[in-house]
Amino acid sequence: MSLSASHPGRATDSELLNGVARGDRRAMRQLYLEYQRPLTRFLWRFTQRQESIEEIINDTFMVVWRKAQGFRWESQVSSWIFGIAHRTALKSIYKNRREGARSVGESYEQTVNPYLETETRDWLASGLNCLPVEQRLALELAWHMGHSLTEIAVITGAPIGTVKARLFYARRRLRQYLPTVAGSSPEQSGATAGRV
Repeated sequence: MSLSASHPGRATDSELLNGVARGDRRAMRQLYLEYQRPLTRFLWRFTQRQESIEEIINDTFMVVWRKAQGFRWESQVSSWIFGIAHRTALKSIYKNRREGARSVGESYEQTVNPYLETETRDWLASGLNCLPVEQRLALELAWHMGHSLTEIAVITGAPIGTVKARLFYARRRLRQYLPTVAGSSPEQSGATAGRV
């Protein structure tokens, strides 16, 4: 999944990362701009606090800047960047838990996400918030961001079998949670649950 490839005439992610490896600040800025919005959507699953998301993105790109020369080209640039963001977000969550701050899954307080505007997406987001972080992440990467099982495995650092299991259990749990979130019992919404 190359974000740059969808815009003809722009440098590819590989070209930008090569520029970053050479210390090209313009390439770094362009790579940052290419990934800022997708990373924001991705990180929304970890925290709904915009300042935390911005901090995680900045920390992610500090790692990209420092480690670009060491990139081995065994995966796509996007998988590498999302993997860094994933690990950075997990560190942030654990740090906040130790400090007693609210973490993902501890509060189901309704928040406003500028990227999710429809009722259906809000309903689905509520269901996703009921899932464990790793299952929710696997679904987000697959459904919303279009990553393959292999890419999800690289991003999360988990074996493909584990990714498959997370997706399976996440879908199964969503079938249970979504009717409850909608205000009906699972028996009343059997037809709806089968479509998840």
